[in-house]
Formats: sequence, structure tokens, C-alpha cells
Amino acid sequence: MDIAKIMGYLPHRYPFLLVDRILELTSEEVVGLKNVTINEPFFQGHFPGEPIMPGVLIIEALAQTGAVLAFTLVSDFRGKPIYFMGMDKVRFRKPVRPGDQLILKLKILKRRGPTFKMSAEAFVGEQLVAEAELLATIGAAKSERDA
Repeated sequence: MDIAKIMGYLPHRYPFLLVDRILELTSEEVVGLKNVTINEPFFQGHFPGEPIMPGVLIIEALAQTGAVLAFTLVSDFRGKPIYFMGMDKVRFRKPVRPGDQLILKLKILKRRGPTFKMSAEAFVGEQLVAEAELLATIGAAKSERDA
């Protein structure tokens, strides 16, 4: 799935769209890709001279990749937000630097209606750089909330 199709699922836009491509997608798992470049705006202030991608943005990239999976499983997702509800067992293993490619792997652990719990792992090459369990839910469309 290319960036144009990803933007059809996610409301995020530059500079906060953190998924460049979906490499694999099934009803249980998703694998995404984020190219980390020195042009990212956060590198200007996050350890100048030794740029490191903020861990919270790695988690956000994982959450956005998981959102694509969740939205593909819901037939009427258009116009509905997805809310990040929680994270558990978060660990950062290695720094992520400009030039790295993040491989973002998520698997559904549990689903109850519009709520999803997923295991999430981020890799650079074969090296695990971050992991977590993420919880999110798909909310009501704005028109449904205003009614």
C-alpha cells in the first residue's frame, strides 16, 4: 500500500504522518515502513549534533500502522477517528537515527467491537529497537457525535 492509499485511511498529514508504506497486511497483522530522514523537523531540536528519533514518535508510527490495520477491518470507517487509549510494556532497545528504515510490525492480540489491542515491534534491519502493547478504539463519526 503506497502513501496515497495510507492517507485514505489515516487523517494524519505532514509533519505527523509517520508511515510511508504498508508492506504486508492480513486480517491479523500489518507490516509498515517509515523512512527516517535528516529532514524530519524533530531532528532540529532532539539531540542536535547527534540526532535520535524520539521514542514517542516511534510509538506513534507503530500506532498509525496499527490504525491502518484496524480501519481495514471496519467497513464503515470513513470519517471516524481512531483514539489511542493506552500502551503497556513499552521498551526502547536501540536509538533510531537518520538514514534508518523502521519496519513496524503489529499483530492483533484481542478485539472487542471497535477496540483493538495489538502487540507492536519496531525494527531497524533485524534489530529490535522498540516494542509495546497498544490499545486503540475507533470512535463515532463527527456527524454521529453531533446528533
